[in-house]
Amino acid sequence: MGRKRRFDGLDVLVAERGSALLATAVLLTGSRVAGEDLVQAALERLMRNWGRVHGDKEGYLRRALYHLAVDRWRLRRRRPEVLAEIEPPSQGDGTDALHVRQALTQALALLPPRQRAVLVLRYWEQCSEAETAEVLGCSVGTVKSSASRGLARLRELTAGWALEEARV
Repeated sequence: MGRKRRFDGLDVLVAERGSALLATAVLLTGSRVAGEDLVQAALERLMRNWGRVHGDKEGYLRRALYHLAVDRWRLRRRRPEVLAEIEPPSQGDGTDALHVRQALTQALALLPPRQRAVLVLRYWEQCSEAETAEVLGCSVGTVKSSASRGLARLRELTAGWALEEARV
């Protein structure tokens, strides 16, 4: 009974915002399984600090997601993962949108961590430049330059898709 009162409101937060948090985590990590692990770790961190978190619990949870993702990116620098090749989207079988989404997720995974985090916050989470800077602990100018460079790199990675589509 005491445990139920201790985390009062957590079940509502997870029920209402859990799928959005998972979608963000999947974009940050590049896979659903890793995204689920990231959300679980962020929830664990929130529960450990529940009594000290006053006000916006979701904001704390989102910051924990991004900080844990950065920690994992730093760890991967020391032990890099091998990512799959990006394939251009297929044609005509009704799965085009799924292939484009998967290819974009893989392309996003190829970006440096800060650029990836900025693009996810700005264009997936619809955060303002100031909100993004606050979450990532950097300046608004850094957010602007990271977004610009990240979008340019995504354009480079996906430029071949139009050529592949024209050949089909």
